This record gives sequence, structure tokens and C-alpha cells, in this order.
Amino acid sequence: MIWNAFTQIVGFTGSLCLLLFGMNMLSNGIQKGAGGGLQKLLGKITGNRIYAVLTGIGVTAIIQSSGATTVMVVSFVNAEILTLEQAIGVIFGANIGTTVTAWIVSFFGFSFSISAMAIPLFGLGYIIKYFKKFRIHNFAECFMGFALLFMGLGLLKESLSLGPAAGKIFTIINNWGIGGILLGVLIGALITALIHSSSAMTAIVLTMAANGTLSWNLSAAIVLGSNIGSTVDAVMSSFGATVNARRTAFVHVAFNVTGTLAALLIFTPFLHLIDFIVPLPPAQNITTHIAMLHTVFNICATLLFLPFVNNIAAISRKVISETATEQDEHYHLPAILPHSRISADLYSFQIHSEISKMGAKVMEMFDSIYNSFVNPKNAEPESERVKYLENYIDEMNGAITDFLQKCARLPNANRKDRKHFSNLLHITDSLENLSDETCSLMHTVKKYVTDENYKLLSKRTKEIEDYIEEVRIFYEQVCVYFAFGFTQNEKLAGEFIEQKIDATKKKLKKASRKRLEAGSDVKEELQYIDMVRKIERAGDCVYSMLQWI
Repeated sequence: MIWNAFTQIVGFTGSLCLLLFGMNMLSNGIQKGAGGGLQKLLGKITGNRIYAVLTGIGVTAIIQSSGATTVMVVSFVNAEILTLEQAIGVIFGANIGTTVTAWIVSFFGFSFSISAMAIPLFGLGYIIKYFKKFRIHNFAECFMGFALLFMGLGLLKESLSLGPAAGKIFTIINNWGIGGILLGVLIGALITALIHSSSAMTAIVLTMAANGTLSWNLSAAIVLGSNIGSTVDAVMSSFGATVNARRTAFVHVAFNVTGTLAALLIFTPFLHLIDFIVPLPPAQNITTHIAMLHTVFNICATLLFLPFVNNIAAISRKVISETATEQDEHYHLPAILPHSRISADLYSFQIHSEISKMGAKVMEMFDSIYNSFVNPKNAEPESERVKYLENYIDEMNGAITDFLQKCARLPNANRKDRKHFSNLLHITDSLENLSDETCSLMHTVKKYVTDENYKLLSKRTKEIEDYIEEVRIFYEQVCVYFAFGFTQNEKLAGEFIEQKIDATKKKLKKASRKRLEAGSDVKEELQYIDMVRKIERAGDCVYSMLQWI
């Protein structure tokens, strides 16, 4: 007796793990095959809430994971790519999109031999894996994931063929009335939170219902509870994130909990509605009833709350306010910690935004130097500003570097992803070096412009200003290349500018030497040469960025 129970538990665990592994492989395969397309689609969402919902439905239906979609959404809000209002619409849509898995299991999982379909699918995926020339190898995991999903489902059906004693327990729970329904909701929420997949939980419910272990009422309650448990990914991804990312996770939890409570208040009429929509009674077609309930519940909840998106966002802002930590002057990386269920493209997408912000801080340092030449009286406060920015950029560099190293170690990061992360590391390092050179330049500029003879050095000042502007324009162009990409001709043009910067340095140093030979002040000329040398090194840092883009 004990041995039979042990083997059944082990068999169920193994079947569930195979099912989850298949779902994960399927999701990864689709994300790899789509490249950055899905992330770009999410990033282009407008203020139209209907379009946001449709996008959430489409992305979730494709990648077969509402958890993955919500982590993406939280990440995009975190990186300020999406607003809170836009994210709410996508979350609504993701809840509808996740019901596709229930329909797949309902239609294909119980109508024919699953193993007959799984083995050819896995073989097809394995063969496609080697067709790299045609760029379809990224979709290999889609087929292999589908195969493992079906194999896991088939084994799950066998392992969940429970004996009379176990069936009696569910019968007792079902006879508890409202207490049994609430217990079913709790079971659905807890198990879904543990396995991190409402789709897998729905597959378990469908299997047990098809085997006759679960009644229609108890199946419905567990499915409703799984909607609450599915919010665990969004909650976990919001830890350490920005306040808006935490608000997004809060909305996801509040939406699913409120929708479930509303469904429980009208539980019996709601089940009658599903019975009316589905032709056959539950006893003859329970899997379709469960899939329909899952879909109708999420559609109705979305239609109920969609008109109040702005109000929901306002409530979340009141409930979750900014903390003192988020208002201080130190850098906090607004990026979600790497998650193995999400394509590596997502992380390069959001960290790209942070590196751009880092670049903007360096541009502010250039502006401070220019302001010091225009108004020497402000040289001291501008110098303090540059020191603060340099320290802030150091913090950014440390946080971004650590994050990129974690991304490179993700199990689903391929060779191309790791190379891209390595390039971003080099770009970040070049920006940090550029900030060091700019800070050092500002220190010399401050001494230069506060010198009592500053106004008498107008020609030399003009030469320095022009030289700094030359590097600043080059840097600005490289930042544009980083944001939008560049052609080979544009890269060659950048190399030409770098050569021109080197040539300018030689010309200015030569002019300084001539002035020294003519009896010019040594201290002034040494300051001049020091600035020229630092400006040229700043140009080298900019060129280093260009090489790694």
C-alpha cells in the first residue's frame, strides 16, 4: 500500500516536471525564433487600451506563458518603456491569452493517442535543430517542447488515475458545499504558486476531471484559484524593482483576486452560464466545460475592469507610494533580476535603456564643461556637479556590469546572446572611462577658467572649446548609433572623425610648443597641453564605444 502510494507520487512528480519542462522549452523556442520581435511589439504599445489587451492576448497565446508575459511587462514598466496604464491593459490580455493552453489540452489531450503525436514531433524538432542555414533551427525547441508537453500530459493521465480512497477524499471535499469550493480555490492558488504555471495547473485539473476524480464544481474552483496563484511570477519579478514595476505587480494580483472573488459570489449562476454555452452536459464533456470556464472568466473580468484602467492606476499609486530609498541620490538599477523562463533578448532590451541613460549622464558632464567656459563664475558648482555625476556613473557601471554578467550565465542564453552581453559590457566600461576622463578634464578646466589671465587667453580658449565640441559631437553621434544602429559607411566615417581628433591634438600641441619657444608662460601652456591630452583620451573612449556597438 505504502509502496503503491510512493510510486504514484514519484510518477506524478516526474510527469509534472516533464510537462513543465516541455512548456518552458516551448516558450523559450518561440521567444528565440521570434528574436526580439515580441519584446519590440510590447515596447510599441500605444495608449490605446484595446490594442494593449490584444497585444497581451497575442504574445501570451504565442509563448504559452502568462507568467513570462507579465515578467516582460513588469520589466518594461521598470525600464520606463511602458507606462503603468499601458501595462494594465497587457496584463488583462495576458490572462485571456493563457487560456489557449487549456483549449489545446482539451482538444488534443484526450481525443487520441498522445504518444503517437509526441514522438514524431520531437524527432522533427531534433532534425530542424541542424538546419541553421535556413534560420529555422531556433524553432526546434518549439516542436520538441510541444512533444515533451504531450508526453508529460500522457504520463500525467496515467499517474493521476487515483484509487477509490483518493477519489473519496475529493467527493467529501465536494460535499462540503461553499467550504469545499473555497478549499478548491486555495488548493488551486497554492499549487499554481508552487509550480509557477497556471497552464500546468489547468492541465492537471483537466486530466483529473477527465479521469472522473474531480467534479465539475471542484474543478471550476481550482481553476479560479489558479488565477490567483499565477501572479507569483509578477510579484517575484518586482522585488527590488522601481515603484511603478511594483505597482504593476500589485495590479496583477488585485485584478486576479478581485475577479476570482466576483466569480465566487455568483459561482452557481456562473457555472450554469458555462453549461448553457457548452452543448453537452459536464458529465459527457467536462474538459470543454473547464476550458470554456477559464476563457469566459478571464474575458468577463477584462471587460468589467477595462473601462477603469486609469482609476486602477490611480489606486495603485496611492497604495504603493515612493519610498525614501527611491528618492535618494544614489543609483538603483531598475532592471528585473534575470529569470530563466524569459528569453535573453528581454534583458538586453531593458539594459540597453539603462546604458542610454548612462550615456546621457556623460553628456551632462560635457555640458558642465561648456558652461564653465561660458561663465567662469559657475566653474566651482559645475565642477561639483561633474564630480557627483562621475560617482553616479561609477555606481551605474557597477550595477549594470553585475547584471550583464548574470544575464550571460542564463541557461537559455545562446552564443549570440553572450556575445551581445559582452559587447554591452565593453560599451559600459568605455562610458565609465569617458566619465573619468571628463571629470579629470573638468578639474583642469576649472583651474584654467578661474586663472586671473583667463580673459587674455581668448585664442587658446577658442581652440580648446572647438576641440571639446569636436569630441562632444562625435560622442553624440556614437550615442545615436547605439540607439538606432549604423551602416558600414557610418562606421568608417566615425573612424575618420577619430583620426581627425588625433590630428587636431598633434596640431594644438605643436602650436603650444611654438608659443613656449616664443617665451609664453610655462604654467599656462602646461595647462593647455594637459587639457588637449585629456580631450584626446576622451575621444579614444568614444571611439572604443563605436568599436563595440
